[in-house]
Amino acid sequence: MTTRQRHIAHLHLHAGLSEAQYGDVIELMSGITPHVQAVPPNAVQLDLTSALRYFDLSPYDVVQLAKLRLKALFGVDSSAGLANNRMLAAMAADASAPGDTTWVPTSHVADWLYPRPVTALPGVGRATAETLHRYGLHTIGQITDLPSATLQRLLGAGQARLLAERARGHDPRPVVPAEPAAHLVADLVLERDCLDPAQHHRAVLGLADQIGGRLRGESQIASRLTLTVRYADRSSTTRTSTLPEPTDHSPALATAALSLLAGLGLQRARVRAFVIRADSLLPTDRAYRQLSLDPGDARARAAEAAADRARRRFGPEVVRPAALAN
Repeated sequence: MTTRQRHIAHLHLHAGLSEAQYGDVIELMSGITPHVQAVPPNAVQLDLTSALRYFDLSPYDVVQLAKLRLKALFGVDSSAGLANNRMLAAMAADASAPGDTTWVPTSHVADWLYPRPVTALPGVGRATAETLHRYGLHTIGQITDLPSATLQRLLGAGQARLLAERARGHDPRPVVPAEPAAHLVADLVLERDCLDPAQHHRAVLGLADQIGGRLRGESQIASRLTLTVRYADRSSTTRTSTLPEPTDHSPALATAALSLLAGLGLQRARVRAFVIRADSLLPTDRAYRQLSLDPGDARARAAEAAADRARRRFGPEVVRPAALAN
């Protein structure tokens, strides 16, 4: 019995969408295939396998149809990747210029992956990349050529096994139809492209503080934080962190967000916008907090509550972190 080859598309949406608009995009894509997965804040993945016979088109042409509908109905430009699994489709979309589609046929996967940098693989952050670079491993092809025992000595058995699978283009995850999870988003579009790391730090700190205030105002806590950085060439990078404990505490959110920013190693990158997304939300009354003997923690939370009361009475700008003061 032969297994039908999968055709997965990953679409990057080059627009700032509200939650309602993003839901409309999901509904529109569901008219092409019922297998649509939200990839917040600005992407969707489609399993086109069962849709090809209905449209009687090639996988590439169905992707162009999806992009045309996005543009015609919502005015949303997009770039896309098409491959036989979710990981490769997302990588192909990352490699696509705005408006373009990159198709990686199954027979060309190894050749397409071989010269790409190891940092293009999902899960390879700055620490892992530095370890690999120290041993002269800069491309995905060098990872596939390396004996598994050597890679395990460098990274440990579990991480080495996962990296080797990804370097060979393997990803068994299905596209799971689901509505976007409840979340909060704060974004900042800069007036001009910014190369200054200090300004990057300030922007992310301000967004984390904004998210914390909104969480407390809506009596919610977040378990996960995602930082998306959009660049002058309209490409973007997204990193996600699971928080040590669900929280609405702005300093804890800022620590996580700034750690994600530092992990990107932007240096002199030309940044156009930042987006912070808090998700895996829970009601505040379901919060748990690690007990602390440090009285400073209790004082910080009391000061935060007082600042929230002042903002509600006098406006959002009346109290701000010192690092954000003009």
